[in-house]
Amino acid sequence: MNSVTSDALSALGSPDNPLRVAIVGSGPSGFYAAEALLKSGLTVQVDMIERLPVPFGLVRFGVAPDHPKLKQCTAIFDQVAQSSHFRFIGNVTVGRDISVEQLQHTQHAVLFACGAEVDRRLGLVNEYLPGSHTATEFVGWYNGHPDYRERQFDLSGETAVIIGHGNVAIDVARILCKPVDELRSTDISAHALEVLATSRVREVHLIGRRGPAQASFTAKELRELGDLNGCEVQVSATDLQLGPVCLEELKVNNNFNAAKNVETFLGWSTRAVKPAAKRICFHFFQSPIDMIGKNHVHSIRLERNTLTGLPFVQSPRGTGITSELECNLVFRSIGYRGVPIPGVPFDTDRGIFPNTAGRIGTSPGLYAAGWIKRGPSGIIGTNRADAVATVQSLLADLMQLQALPRSGADTLSDFLAHHQPVVSYADWQRIDAEERIRGAAAGKPREKITRVSDMLDLVERSRHSMKPINTAQSLGSSS
Repeated sequence: MNSVTSDALSALGSPDNPLRVAIVGSGPSGFYAAEALLKSGLTVQVDMIERLPVPFGLVRFGVAPDHPKLKQCTAIFDQVAQSSHFRFIGNVTVGRDISVEQLQHTQHAVLFACGAEVDRRLGLVNEYLPGSHTATEFVGWYNGHPDYRERQFDLSGETAVIIGHGNVAIDVARILCKPVDELRSTDISAHALEVLATSRVREVHLIGRRGPAQASFTAKELRELGDLNGCEVQVSATDLQLGPVCLEELKVNNNFNAAKNVETFLGWSTRAVKPAAKRICFHFFQSPIDMIGKNHVHSIRLERNTLTGLPFVQSPRGTGITSELECNLVFRSIGYRGVPIPGVPFDTDRGIFPNTAGRIGTSPGLYAAGWIKRGPSGIIGTNRADAVATVQSLLADLMQLQALPRSGADTLSDFLAHHQPVVSYADWQRIDAEERIRGAAAGKPREKITRVSDMLDLVERSRHSMKPINTAQSLGSSS
């Protein structure tokens, strides 16, 4: 780090020398970090870099279409983007279109909020048999994510298995079992709705390697399954006979969510079995040990587990007792991990950028927030406190940051001169407006544009035919 005077250091964050921060990723963590920076009382210029032409990350592409209230946080993000001290730089991938070193040259700090983009592996020999998919693929497909737009899912069989006991697994089960007419008025993508309308899936099995006390569903999401029209939920009473360590876990005051889940399972286990068009079955203490099939998965082999260890650190241990469950479709939903970016330290075991209180490495200047910081845990709202904590670390480092003025997006535009088009927030608003128009015609809140090429074509046409939208500064404008 070059030496600078104390006067120069104290000037960082002033109108003459704004604190310039690049945020990589435009999901909840990124926007909450931007909000915290802009409310810091300093003069800050935020340049948010997103690899897709559209913002909002997990909110746009991860939240289920039948849960619109969870997407209301985008109104807050939109307010953040209206600041003249905020720029959205879309359709730019850090590590490919621009390097971390170039960002460090133009910014005082770089904050990574790029999430956990890939699924964890089961480690089974036949894990990738046709008919076996990650939950991320399916969720991205029905939510119109460009990366998964062209995926194909064969829903002609009657039995699906979901490996994992988290909220994503519940979303997949609910979308498979919910009457398709109840999805028509949501923002589910048209291509997914067309396939779901012809689905023959009638039975969905959710497999967990530990017990009901350790399942990571939120209580509200779990209960919702019991209210699905034309669908019954089944749980074996045997799986609900909990050992003393599990019962001890449930007595802990801050573990009330698990206690509510167990209460819900107990209620389902005592209900009389009724005829239903579809059925969701929960299985506990089971680990997948093999997927069976030659050209397509036709069954999955499970091993019965027992739990060992102290409260909240119990581990599943195989008993050698196995069973086989016939199925036509498997979704793997066992968690996520981040991907490395050249120039940033990476923990290959945990799939995160190793950090201390959000600080990456030993020299101030690189930071992390959200799932790439702590791993895939919590709900959307969890990321606000997490992002604020990282911003507090960044601001506490102000005296250690290189205080010489930085050029920010003005120089980024030079680096990206041959990368076209770079998408501004005004461009996104035009995409947003078009999606709403298309959705209104179909009786939906929006019809997402699902291919990057189509998004960029719309941006190009809009720039030539529409009046400018009075919104946040676009790339290259001065702060």
